[in-house]
Amino acid sequence: MKKIALILLLMFSVSVVFSQEQKKPKVGLVLSGGGAKGLAHIGVLKVLEESGVEISYIGGTSMGAIIGGLYASGYSATQIDSIFKTTDYDALIQDYIPRSTKNFYEKRNDELYALTLPFKKMKIGIPRALSKGLYNFNMLNKLTHNVRHIRDFNQLPIPFLCIATDIETGQQVLLNKGSLPQAMAASAALPSLYMPVEIDGKLLVDGGVTNNYPILEVKNLGADIIIGVDVQDDLKGRDALTDATKILVQISNMQMIQKMDRKRKATDIYIKPDITAYSVISFSQGQEIIKTGEDAARKVIDQIQKIGNAEKPVKRLVPLQRDSLFVSEIRTPQLENYTRTYVIGKLGFVAGSKISYEDLDKGINTLSATQNFSSIGYSFSKSASGNDVLNMTLVENPIKTYLKFGLHYDGLYKSAILLNVTQKKLLLKNDIVSVDIGLGDNFRYYLDYYIDNGFYWSFGIKSRYNTFNRNVLTDFNDGELLNLFGLSSINIDYSDFTNQAYFQTLFAQKFLIGAGAEYKHLKIKTKTFEATDPVLENSDYLSVIAYVKYDSFDKKYFPKNGFLFSGDFQSFLYSSDYTNEYQNFSILKGEMAFSKTFFNKFTLNLQSEAGFTVGEQSVPFFDFVLGGYGFNMINNFRHFYGYDFVSLSGNSYIKGAVGVDYEIFRKNHLNFMANYANIGNKIFDSSSWFDRPNFSGYSFGYGLETIIGPVEIKHSWSPETKDHHTWVSVGFWF
Repeated sequence: MKKIALILLLMFSVSVVFSQEQKKPKVGLVLSGGGAKGLAHIGVLKVLEESGVEISYIGGTSMGAIIGGLYASGYSATQIDSIFKTTDYDALIQDYIPRSTKNFYEKRNDELYALTLPFKKMKIGIPRALSKGLYNFNMLNKLTHNVRHIRDFNQLPIPFLCIATDIETGQQVLLNKGSLPQAMAASAALPSLYMPVEIDGKLLVDGGVTNNYPILEVKNLGADIIIGVDVQDDLKGRDALTDATKILVQISNMQMIQKMDRKRKATDIYIKPDITAYSVISFSQGQEIIKTGEDAARKVIDQIQKIGNAEKPVKRLVPLQRDSLFVSEIRTPQLENYTRTYVIGKLGFVAGSKISYEDLDKGINTLSATQNFSSIGYSFSKSASGNDVLNMTLVENPIKTYLKFGLHYDGLYKSAILLNVTQKKLLLKNDIVSVDIGLGDNFRYYLDYYIDNGFYWSFGIKSRYNTFNRNVLTDFNDGELLNLFGLSSINIDYSDFTNQAYFQTLFAQKFLIGAGAEYKHLKIKTKTFEATDPVLENSDYLSVIAYVKYDSFDKKYFPKNGFLFSGDFQSFLYSSDYTNEYQNFSILKGEMAFSKTFFNKFTLNLQSEAGFTVGEQSVPFFDFVLGGYGFNMINNFRHFYGYDFVSLSGNSYIKGAVGVDYEIFRKNHLNFMANYANIGNKIFDSSSWFDRPNFSGYSFGYGLETIIGPVEIKHSWSPETKDHHTWVSVGFWF
């Protein structure tokens, strides 16, 4: 009897425990949108985990969708905190595309213009958004690697949903199936900042426009208890509405705020972090915002502990992080203007390859840098063999014409406004024509027609015109005219009209080789010598050219890391010979530069360059000319600290420079540079070029990275001349 009673007692205990487990309430978590203010969700999650609250369902909007989706895929609150600590928010907002993924044309395009506008049917438009959101999308794909094959969000470690808005109908769209990164990106696609995301034929933007607190949707999943975290702004008084932006934000939030009273009452545990001191872009204050979430959750800790078990804190299963994929198949859509081969070539890998997410990011960024696609997306499905199938979604850019603008000031060319027209597919599918016109103190233009065949041989035609007027310290004649008239400088009008036909090819986006033919007309005149002919040079020249270039710098201006090498050979074959002294000759020149950042703030910059002529006699107007800083260098004009513009000349030279750049705070730079040179006629015919440098100069400066390009002021001096020069340069060089 005792045994039977014991068995019955045991069965009763198990039944009670099972019954209690069955009655355990399902907890639903609702996370609202709010941009950077949504980082407070992380603090709340930390407190919930400490209190032993197990979340059964999650629903979120915008930033709530990002954090909720990561939590639902298996991350712990601490892991999500670490992710956001290491996120580059500038890159996230600006949709940063590494320079290494761009070819040389694309690099020039991004380092010349301050503003780009679409032009169609004789009308100037504005971009649909500042960013395609690819940086964000790539990051989310990597972070959700462990659930990349799941297409039903109810099958995630925690069932999940998020809200987006159909921009065409104004209706909310519930996202609980498909690609998780794509759904999160759509829910967080803030209008005007990020491009809309197309899912199932619908064009979707930020869910905060229609439903910023999806409580009903989470209840419908089966939640018994709702914990809601609200990081939305309340209605502000007139004293806070100090500008048009704040008024527009209030108008857009008004509908959501009015609905929140009802939703707040339906929330069992309502958590409202104090985020009044922060904006939607206050990412730099992320740790403070996370702390507001913790503080707000602890204010209702008694309610939280009633549904949790503080003795058993939640320990989430850490997702298995792998940084490799075996892509067994690449599926691309049928495109009108671009072949599958073109797309695969830009991706940089083929089916049957093992790649890293870094390789994938690089390929996607390379596609984006072409500007040939208005939308780029991808997802992974599982093949029959268990490997990954990469499914690409590409939308061709309907815009073929762009208007671009820039401005610049330097001490040589003075001030100018840059106007550009760029037309793609003018004559052929993969051609592009670009025309720059500089209007200001000195007119100039640059035309480039280029047939882009990628890593195959490409062809092009270039034409440019440059002119300036300035008092210079060289007469391009070994100082004979200056000595004859007892002058230290002369005033010249310098004009250069150059045309090239060329062919070239690329390797890995960084390495370029090419060759071609050039026609040049060079005219130099002066009014300084009244008793002599004012025209010093007025000749046509024909030559052949060859060049090689390697560029791995992360930035052209203020680089932090990378290496540059360039080499040029030009052989002059004919001249109309205005001076009656022409003989065939050649010019060979090269440059190397290296940058490396130490301690995150200090960058060491090293540079060396040299050039010389080959032949019995060269044309002095093609001599190497050193001096000045901040201007776009043409022909053989080169920067040199310590000497004014166009100060030193010779048919051969060697120069070295060393400097350090210190980024005192974001995009603000202090720098010091020292350069040394030997320059003269045929200096490499003897060992004199290896002697102690005859010329040296030093500079100390401040630089600022801006939307129009670098803004710099440099003070330089030379111990030989005792002269001091202060130069100001504004905007990208052109």
